Amino acid sequence: MAVEAQTPAPAAPAPAPAPSLASVAPVHVQKLDAQKRAYATGKRKNAVARVWIKPGTGKVTVNGREIHVYFARPVLRMVINQPLVATKRLGQYDVTVTVVGGGLSGQAGAVRHGLSKALTFYEPDLRPTLKQAGFLTRDARVVERKKYGRMKARRSFQFSKR
Repeated sequence: MAVEAQTPAPAAPAPAPAPSLASVAPVHVQKLDAQKRAYATGKRKNAVARVWIKPGTGKVTVNGREIHVYFARPVLRMVINQPLVATKRLGQYDVTVTVVGGGLSGQAGAVRHGLSKALTFYEPDLRPTLKQAGFLTRDARVVERKKYGRMKARRSFQFSKR
């Protein structure tokens, strides 16, 4: 009886350790719908804006009306155009917006927030520029609620000595 020498099988190389989740930056990819549009939601105070962008001539429509009709004050139009100016994309995208709630100032801030997010979905490379300018951060300041025993949120009733 011959004893066969058993040679150990060559060991497979050890798998490389998986990088920890904290050290890997998230990869942002383009997110488009069936009509090749990017969609995002923006919020400010009590206003919520749904924003769609697609390549075009720079036409901005808010609730079915032109931007200069809906937002008559130049300051509000300037606020809305800030993300496009910061990324040098003014006049390159057609923007369609549906905005509800709040006042005009809050609505303009919501449109700016949604437009910034939609730009990052269409062109992920623009994210650092918009993040640096602070356009992707949702402004969490809202009106403080009224408390009982008070005139407003903090204002008390006029004091009467007698």
